[in-house]
Amino acid sequence: MNGHDNSWAENWGLVPLRLAVGLVFVVHGAQKLFVFGLGGTAGFMAKVGIPLPSVAAVVVTAVEILGGLALVLGLGTRLAAALLAFEMLIVILTVRLKAGFLSGYEFELTLFAASLSLVLLGAGPVTAKTVFAHRAARAGGPR
Repeated sequence: MNGHDNSWAENWGLVPLRLAVGLVFVVHGAQKLFVFGLGGTAGFMAKVGIPLPSVAAVVVTAVEILGGLALVLGLGTRLAAALLAFEMLIVILTVRLKAGFLSGYEFELTLFAASLSLVLLGAGPVTAKTVFAHRAARAGGPR
């Protein structure tokens, strides 16, 4: 394969990565919002020394839910992935690094690397927008 043949694998190759990483972030953001609550999330952030923990809790929760959804849909992928990668870098450096690799930051490092890859590669050609545009074109256009 020469890398330029527009193959099925090249078209669909980033979809599983976007779906898995996006779903992980959506679920973790929803956990912060609906299980721990913003107050509980802010309390944890204060305990680990994050400045402005109430603001940080809202921002992190929003970035995870909205950014995760953006990855799933393939909309605004580079920006969403950049914000998520930045968040994971901060988590590694401020909370998880001291615990070491296996008990500490391996999960966040994986999410950081996956998010960074999506920053560099973008969503790929198969996104919610392109799928719906293709379906509309086959059905005779928008109604």
